Amino acid sequence: MERLRKIDYFCSFDNSKQKAICFFAEGDAPRPLLVGLHTWSATYEQDCSKYAKYCIRNNWNFIFPDFRGPNWTPQACGSDAVVSDVADAVAYMKHASVVDNDRIYLIGGSGGGHCSLLMASRRPDLWTAVSAWCAISDVAAWHDQCVARGRGYAEHIRKACGGDPSKDPAAKADADRRSPVTYMAAASRVVLDISTGIHDGHNFNGRNGSVPVSQSFWAFNALANPADRISGEDIDFITAEQKIPEKFGVPEVDPAFAEKPIHFRRQSNLARITIFEGGHDCLHEAGLDWLAKQNRKSAADWSVGKAVDTGNAELDK
Repeated sequence: MERLRKIDYFCSFDNSKQKAICFFAEGDAPRPLLVGLHTWSATYEQDCSKYAKYCIRNNWNFIFPDFRGPNWTPQACGSDAVVSDVADAVAYMKHASVVDNDRIYLIGGSGGGHCSLLMASRRPDLWTAVSAWCAISDVAAWHDQCVARGRGYAEHIRKACGGDPSKDPAAKADADRRSPVTYMAAASRVVLDISTGIHDGHNFNGRNGSVPVSQSFWAFNALANPADRISGEDIDFITAEQKIPEKFGVPEVDPAFAEKPIHFRRQSNLARITIFEGGHDCLHEAGLDWLAKQNRKSAADWSVGKAVDTGNAELDK
């Protein structure tokens, strides 16, 4: 896209220069900032047009950082360098453009969802609101889920963590350091929306979903009031059977999910979880419209959204 710029920005973790794609909002008035995150195996060169077009249309600032690239190296995959790089991306945009500090948003799906949860929990001070889609919350548990399903991401995790977290205590400790659930309680200060397709982790519409819905439930449970948490038994049932127990009743109808109806939704404190009809999907427009309603100067807005096009929602891996 012609209006996007490729930049190098300073990263304080190791005094390096890291790459990103940017759009700078027009005018002198403060404008929102969106930080978009690439998926597990991608880099900043991944197609970010769905995020970028929304920001250009609404005159938002936008940055799509590399945060150390694909998640199969120790420098990537939720490392301290990643956390520092994403924070530095925000700092760069504040310096290079006029940012509305009350409207700084973060969004990502799959590996970007993993990093979204991680940044919500490790740097909650940065964000007005965070939208995480089909996210990994527990890296060691996802390793085992990938092994059970024959997914190659398990090898990525072993490379990043220096061993098999199911057998090597040091690798397990490293995986825990890269896992949002380790820090999730700190995200209680952030308005956080967690969403995933109910069929993720299974074959669905000819695609092999990679992140079981249990990962999203674990993140939500870490933030919810005890009475609002979903039991381990129910999580296991939903993950295995790809359906919601009848005891949970009729789910909310949200026009933003009209083409991918909601099966389950629950909000507790500043967190919400939505399980919808789909697989390894990110409904970009729905997520962005929800973020647009959030402002530090007002209470979290959990109202249903407007109808949007949810086609072509399957994420690159």
